[in-house]
Amino acid sequence: MEYRNMGRSGLKLSEVALGSWMTDLKDTAAGAAAGDIIKQAYENGVNFFDCADAYSGGEAERHLGATLKQFSRSSYVISSKVFFPSGPSVNERGLSRKHIFHQIDNTLKNMQVDYVDLYFCHRFDPTTPMEETLQALSDLVAQGKILYYGVSEEWSAARINKAVGIIKDMGLRPMSVIQPQYHMFDRYIEHEIVEVCEEHGIGIVPFSPLAQGLLTGKYRKGEPLPEGSRATHQADKQINALLTDENLDKVHELQLIADELGVSLSVLALSWILRRSIISSVITGASSTRQLLGNVQASGFTIPADALERIEKILGFAPFTRRVG
Repeated sequence: MEYRNMGRSGLKLSEVALGSWMTDLKDTAAGAAAGDIIKQAYENGVNFFDCADAYSGGEAERHLGATLKQFSRSSYVISSKVFFPSGPSVNERGLSRKHIFHQIDNTLKNMQVDYVDLYFCHRFDPTTPMEETLQALSDLVAQGKILYYGVSEEWSAARINKAVGIIKDMGLRPMSVIQPQYHMFDRYIEHEIVEVCEEHGIGIVPFSPLAQGLLTGKYRKGEPLPEGSRATHQADKQINALLTDENLDKVHELQLIADELGVSLSVLALSWILRRSIISSVITGASSTRQLLGNVQASGFTIPADALERIEKILGFAPFTRRVG
């Protein structure tokens, strides 16, 4: 496993991280299997474990904390997030100072730790002044309950720039990291967000780097959905929207490049994201140790320049530009 600094901070993250969004904790056997994956990840050099207070109603935090407790706290990095409702009250949601302060204490209790390394705003809250949210997060850094903070989905380049300006004007602790969705079929951060993060030294730790499983190669054009796959049971059906003939044709072409390079399509997709130095780590999911061990092989793998050119032609992406005249 190789490691990268998170933006301009001194914190070093494993190039491949393990997330808890889709962790199956429905029964004792599922919990034990999930625990084994976490242990295998740690033993294979993964030092960054991502979670959120909303995952499985807090059970994901409790499970992750209990599993990692056997290892030295200084040897791993854990993150959590705040935004989603934790109860029926109007103040039990969002990014107000009250909700942030209440939820960090719940998270620390759930994980059985004194601090979390990274704390993310899970969504953007238009009902709370940005100044209030950033002040609260900065205060938590000062209190030692979190070490670094950042934002996740729905924070545009303009919002991130605005936040950086507020932080400077108010003399707050800096924003260190963002967690957007980013993969071969969703490259919106390349329009403006990557440039903003490079300018301000903000690390990027993308989630869903395999496009909900599309970039594992398990879904093939004209074939039935694999039994037990995410497309057969995921409630929000995100993966199903990606299973177009056009996308599946591209996946087929990408698979040919992966085969030529002697790696899996997953490794190709993960290492493609890691081609950018601003990417600090990619947050992967794994439902088996086989998937985990396959994903960690992306660390340190460099895609040859000619293969990168072929990939770009297949994907056909062009950053937004507007010209007059």
